[in-house]
Amino acid sequence: MLTRTLNISTSPHIAKGISTDVIMQNVVWALVPATLFAAYSFGISAVLVISVSVISCVLTEHFLCKFSKKGSTISDWSAVITGLLLGLTLPPIFPLWMTFCGGVIAIALGKFVFGGLGYNVFNPALVGRAVLQAAFPVAITTWYPAFLENRFTSVATSLTALPFMQPTFDGTSGATPLSAFKFDHITANTSDLALGLVSGSTGETCAALIFLGGLYLIARNMMNWRIPVAILGSVFVFSGVLYLFDSQVYPSPVFMIFSGGLMLGAMFMATDMVGSPITSLGVVIYGVFIGVLVVVIRIWGGLPEGVMYAILLGNALSPQIDKMIKPRVYGTANHKK
Repeated sequence: MLTRTLNISTSPHIAKGISTDVIMQNVVWALVPATLFAAYSFGISAVLVISVSVISCVLTEHFLCKFSKKGSTISDWSAVITGLLLGLTLPPIFPLWMTFCGGVIAIALGKFVFGGLGYNVFNPALVGRAVLQAAFPVAITTWYPAFLENRFTSVATSLTALPFMQPTFDGTSGATPLSAFKFDHITANTSDLALGLVSGSTGETCAALIFLGGLYLIARNMMNWRIPVAILGSVFVFSGVLYLFDSQVYPSPVFMIFSGGLMLGAMFMATDMVGSPITSLGVVIYGVFIGVLVVVIRIWGGLPEGVMYAILLGNALSPQIDKMIKPRVYGTANHKK
């Protein structure tokens, strides 16, 4: 006789077994198309920058876990994601020793000092890049055009610069679309921006592939869709109002959406589950704040790009948003004092 046991337990009940490492793996898969396109666009140099970034993040996390006498957490894939995102935000000719330092800083300062995965206040990859931008402003703002003929047969001389030595950059250089607009009032073609046919960081050029990667995570219910919608929507509306006011001075909202690191930041950095609010209204406020700040920095700031600073400030504001907007407990009235 077949008998069945009915297990009765209190809530919460696990409906679907999606662990942290499974989510992290899917984020890596979502970043693969943009990473492969970066390798195709910039060649061996981009591959080396991204590889060193990932390796430095993984080694740093493993070493810090062993140093603190904890089990290694590199199997949860979070360090790989940090390395990928950091590498994708760097120029393809960024010196490798600086790249390695950025990976160490991203994990040690941006993640480990807060207690590790789930406790970091700021996006670790952006913490690493922010320190690199402050420490090496020339190297991190030196760009090469995409699709050079010798990109698969040679590497940029700046990559192999010795530690703490001034890197030597090759003669060929190119401005990013945001820099060209900021300082020369030249806007790039929209299709070139969407397809990644412009200069820029290794992973911020092809906005279409980044967008598709984000859609994959949204379809798998592994990303809060409200955050990228709020960021991109607020950038589009705010820049659109400025464009209607004076199209000769301000760029079109389509240019603002597809240029720079906005798509990568909106899809893969601002959506960090730890650094973003937990309520639906909270993430909308968070996204609008980031989007408006991006436009303000790009238009009136001293730098051509503002995504990094906007997201970091949004991360800092996130706990306050959660504190101000608390969900009502089910079955209770919403009394105001």
